[in-house]
Amino acid sequence: MSDAAVPQDDIAALAKGGRTNVTGFVLRLFARIPFLFIAGRLYGPELVGRFALAVVVVELAALIATLGLKRGLAQALANADRPHVHVVWDAMAVAFVVSLAASAVLIAFPQAMYPDSDIHGLDRFLPCIIFAIAWSDVSLAALAYRHNVKATVTARAIVEPWTISIGAWIMSFVSFHDGLVLAYVASMAAAMIASVIPFVKSYGLPHGWSPRVRPLLALARQNIPLAGADAIEWGTRNVDRFILGLLFAPKIVGIYYMAQQIASLPQKLKTSFEPVMGPVITKSLADNDYAAVANQIRQVAFWTVAAQAGIALCGAIPGKAVMGVVGPQFVAGTAAMAFLLIAEVLASTGTVCESALVYVARHRNLMISLAMLGVQIVLSFALIFAMRARHWPINYQAAGPAVALMLSVAATSTIKATLLKSVLKMRVSGFRWPLVWASLAAIAAGTIFTSLPHRFEWAELALGIPAIVGAYGFVIWRWAFGPEDRKLFKKLPGPEEAALPI
Repeated sequence: MSDAAVPQDDIAALAKGGRTNVTGFVLRLFARIPFLFIAGRLYGPELVGRFALAVVVVELAALIATLGLKRGLAQALANADRPHVHVVWDAMAVAFVVSLAASAVLIAFPQAMYPDSDIHGLDRFLPCIIFAIAWSDVSLAALAYRHNVKATVTARAIVEPWTISIGAWIMSFVSFHDGLVLAYVASMAAAMIASVIPFVKSYGLPHGWSPRVRPLLALARQNIPLAGADAIEWGTRNVDRFILGLLFAPKIVGIYYMAQQIASLPQKLKTSFEPVMGPVITKSLADNDYAAVANQIRQVAFWTVAAQAGIALCGAIPGKAVMGVVGPQFVAGTAAMAFLLIAEVLASTGTVCESALVYVARHRNLMISLAMLGVQIVLSFALIFAMRARHWPINYQAAGPAVALMLSVAATSTIKATLLKSVLKMRVSGFRWPLVWASLAAIAAGTIFTSLPHRFEWAELALGIPAIVGAYGFVIWRWAFGPEDRKLFKKLPGPEEAALPI
């Protein structure tokens, strides 16, 4: 079947979901910037680093508690022979029980969250928020099955980032040492409420439902590869922070964390398509329509690579000025930020391919991810120790894990795209040559402003970034976009599609 013969309704659904969540990405971007500014300017790199290490452990526990249901729930609902309301509440029950177990372990061993600092105050009880994160994830996954991505935008792009920003500012006056942690707890609780309310409105309360132990265990066992894939994907993006926590002072971790937060903005854009991709792909697979799956993967891969490359160029070219906005102490993380931004672009194809691999080759996908995570960890330690032996500056050493991430995700994307191509017997890569020409045009435009004297540094952000966006966007729109790509911009979200009630 040729691409032209593939039904286009699914592409329209992907475009609609992507439009709504891209709106959410923009809102999240503007909401996240105040938190980075507040954390950097009011708390400083040492407290930011301590916060970053604690959160990395809690979020891993929350991810494990979902048991892969963020992506596996769509398939469970598609194949269910019970009322959907019972299936989704089974999932909520599983997430709650596993969350309690994870919380108990971390409360008993809090040093896992604070490996290089003392524990006092409410530090030990931070894991109590794990269930809220897990419930929010499962609720939004259930809503995504019904193509309701508005709830994801509301919870993740408005409620969560604005709560943590406002909370961090207030807590800087009330409880300075615990301010970032308390603000994080408040934001996760608020996001859970914003997720569960539309979930209950959509599915209702489980009347006549009682948890079935055997189906719950079967669901958990079935989703082990999905849970593993999610955990490894998360680990790929966060193990670098943990490695730095083992080898460097909290201040270094804090600087890297800020670079990581800025660099992760393109990743947030990539996830704009995840809520709707699962249901669309599972529908095509249920119909054994591999041509449709390949077409969906190619289309979304191009959209995400094109958007992420543009964002990466806007952040990397005026890198020092971007990091300087957070605070002068964080400029040392410029190199790390640049490598992390490049890594996000290189990882995009692999992540989009994984959206299908978790259904058609889940065990092979898991093994590839696990092997490449091991490569990333080994390479991170090797680069740090090699630079340390040569007495390179600390900020260069701290960029080692970012380089390791960039190399490992590039290899992972290549391997996963090749695997999916062999399974579907069709091309899945979204690469197009105009991406290269657009990047060169953006670099040329941005270099004009980064070459100005130091007293004009403000121009790098105020004028340079618009110039980069303009040059890049013009080339992409003129020579890379076709009719299918323009569906993403055919209709801006209207009130029924993108209304964002709080």
